[in-house]
Amino acid sequence: MNQSSEQIKSEIVEGLSNIGQFWGFPRGMGASFAVLYLSPGPLSLDELVARTNLTKGAVSTNVRSLARLGLVHGVSRLGDRKDYYQAETDFYKAIRSILKERKNHEFDHAVSSVTQALSKLEADGRPADPEQAFLVERLRALQSFFDALDSLTAAVTRLESLGLNTVQSVLKILK
Repeated sequence: MNQSSEQIKSEIVEGLSNIGQFWGFPRGMGASFAVLYLSPGPLSLDELVARTNLTKGAVSTNVRSLARLGLVHGVSRLGDRKDYYQAETDFYKAIRSILKERKNHEFDHAVSSVTQALSKLEADGRPADPEQAFLVERLRALQSFFDALDSLTAAVTRLESLGLNTVQSVLKILK
């Protein structure tokens, strides 16, 4: 059975909504990105509202968030006062942008809270009881994970200086 392009687009929008939600973004944000990504040209907020079945306020909020993440860009049309938007199609650039944004606030706050808690627990030297020892062990593991994630984020953002063609060539070699 052949599916229409609209049915296929609808399935992709649903899938990207789920992926967005998995990564901690609202479903509507994933849907807004998907609709823009699957559009051959820029769309206005009104067109996004019609295609996502979200409220104009929700679409506006999602588009602003997507723009802050570098996943959507505003486009102007000569003689038209409406704002139009298009999706970023360079996925390397999008991933770098998401990692930078996520690292800036949430990541740094989480690392800081783990570091502070671990310092407090280790200030007295040896843990006072088995529960504290367990907590120290878990926080050290979490801090190690955060350090590795921070290093990965730094490496991915440094790839920007290599350029997309170089990154793609390296990835082909690694396959």
